[in-house]
Amino acid sequence: MKVMDRRRFIGTAGFGLTVLSGALGRGASNAPRLTILQTNDTHSRIDPFPMDGGRNQGLGGVARRKVLIDRIRNREQFTLLVDSGDIFQGTPYYNLYGGEVEIEAMNRMGYEVGTVGNHEFDNGIEGLEKTMPLAKFEWVSSNLDWSGANALAPLVKPWTVREVGPFKVGLFGLLCELDGMVAPSNHQGVIYLDPVESARRAVRDLKREGCNLIVCLSHMGYGTRSENEQLRDDRLPAAVEGVDLVLGGHSHTFLDELVELPRRGGGLTRITQQGWAGMRMGQIDVSLSAGSELVMRQAPVWVS
Repeated sequence: MKVMDRRRFIGTAGFGLTVLSGALGRGASNAPRLTILQTNDTHSRIDPFPMDGGRNQGLGGVARRKVLIDRIRNREQFTLLVDSGDIFQGTPYYNLYGGEVEIEAMNRMGYEVGTVGNHEFDNGIEGLEKTMPLAKFEWVSSNLDWSGANALAPLVKPWTVREVGPFKVGLFGLLCELDGMVAPSNHQGVIYLDPVESARRAVRDLKREGCNLIVCLSHMGYGTRSENEQLRDDRLPAAVEGVDLVLGGHSHTFLDELVELPRRGGGLTRITQQGWAGMRMGQIDVSLSAGSELVMRQAPVWVS
């Protein structure tokens, strides 16, 4: 496992497009392959970072991301585009338009499933009532009880199933603790639930649905500092069996490779995260071996 040195990633961004073609073709076989494209913590970054001499200059931007998404979709037979939360907050687009621009951009890029981050609550429940219904993609959030937020309850599911070729993909969402992250007045009617029990319940349901790939869209963060810290992505495998892949967010971590951790009940859970601000998009290729075993690799794509 490698966590990218933030001082050197700018140097690799320039050849992101150059290596893309080779990355798509590596390890090709007759086994069916699903390409999962992931973003997290895009934080209202609609435009690229300005060319101001900063270390992030020229990176990101939804127009460039769409070009990359379209290119990959044209080359790959089976794809799935998802987001792991914190779509909102970070640039004047959110301050001026309250999230409508971000949702419309995601609609045009063809996102299919997204989870809720803590910054989605920055304009409170009223703000979400204006923006969530605009999404043409599905919202999943397993450890939030939305029943007290009447207008939003029908829009957010604990999990969903997407059938893509031979892959029956079950996706569920997890969010970090609301306490200390979201003002109580901003999530009135939405109750935080235990993430471990919520994840176990979601996995049981998805197994009953016959899913052969179970994915957690996590906004809990990667890495721990103390035994008292809340559940994070790298602690999830030991607590929950059956999760094949965790697509993370919240901690703005650049994971260059899939982190593989032994999981409760046997097998491995793979974990990744793509930093922040839409500078990088994850490309996770999942293949089914002859014995129906899952084989995964990551080839992150820089948006530049």
